[in-house]
Amino acid sequence: MLIGRSRMYRSDQLAAAGFRAAVLCRTFTFHSHRPAGNMEKNLQLVRNIVPPLTEKKHKGQDGKIGIVGGCTEYTGAPYFAAIASLKVGADLSHVFCTKDAAPVIKSYSPNIIVHPVLLKDPLDEYDHQGNLLQLSQALGNVTIVQKGQKDLISDGTTVLVCTQQGSGRRCGGQGDLLSGSLGVLTHWALAAGEEKTDGLNPTLVAAFGACALTRQCNYQAFQKHQRSMTTSDMIVEISTAFNKLFDSYRDE
Repeated sequence: MLIGRSRMYRSDQLAAAGFRAAVLCRTFTFHSHRPAGNMEKNLQLVRNIVPPLTEKKHKGQDGKIGIVGGCTEYTGAPYFAAIASLKVGADLSHVFCTKDAAPVIKSYSPNIIVHPVLLKDPLDEYDHQGNLLQLSQALGNVTIVQKGQKDLISDGTTVLVCTQQGSGRRCGGQGDLLSGSLGVLTHWALAAGEEKTDGLNPTLVAAFGACALTRQCNYQAFQKHQRSMTTSDMIVEISTAFNKLFDSYRDE
């Protein structure tokens, strides 16, 4: 998922940025003003952006999330992403999918809003070239999450590393839970502003929080289900995992 700030680059600037990113990637050296292992401090920044629950708000102020994806063969992924966003705390969740996938996704839950659309030029999902920093810089310093043994989050200048404990179980759909969570936390982070994120790019804090939450859900679900764990089991753990990491319930 890509989230970022609009910036314009000339071709010579893009070329220079790509060269610098390639050098950084080859040496496996990531520079940040924040130590990679400072988990607790980064988790506190996420706690700072979680909005309070209050009767003064109207529906939508805590997040209207859009999920783009879904076709005949893949209907579970957008559903998991959408339902995860609601479970994390979004007010509304919309799925934009192909026309033939819409009835199937609608049948999963009445809680999500499904919009069938036409996908004329599908993306090449097998083109994995490039790297984290180069891609972020080429797109104008958007924030990108790279999943792996350690999740890397970068906006082209800073890299955060999420090492929250998960498990060895890699069931399909975990990235969808991550995407749904990320949508909500991004909305909250941008609304809170950089004052609440200690000057750090709010989208970096949001992405870090989503990665940590997904890993914690994975860990908790694995303790109960072991090898039979599925993403549905992780969805059930969102509430307790969120409270454990962010302890955020506040009423104003």
